[in-house]
Amino acid sequence: MNITRQQITIQGNCLEQEEFAELAGVSLQRLQELLALGWLEALPEQRGSLFREVDIYRVRKLERICCDFDLPVLGGIIIVDLLERIDTLECALRALKDTE
Repeated sequence: MNITRQQITIQGNCLEQEEFAELAGVSLQRLQELLALGWLEALPEQRGSLFREVDIYRVRKLERICCDFDLPVLGGIIIVDLLERIDTLECALRALKDTE
């Protein structure tokens, strides 16, 4: 499964649980697990929970890392979080270099 941000084009900002799980390629059980761990947040809504479309990429990345390296979900979460921190630091470093 190739995951890139460009592949994800969804109308609107929030998705219902079933639609989010389908687009992210995870079961509803895995989605509930990520919510219970506090790694993924849902926005409360009258009919249920809504999920941000930007989280699809994160969940797909998590699933791929867990599958490729045969890791439990907690190990994958740590890796995804560290990769996001590295990306943030690299962006900040580029911004500092551009101001020189």
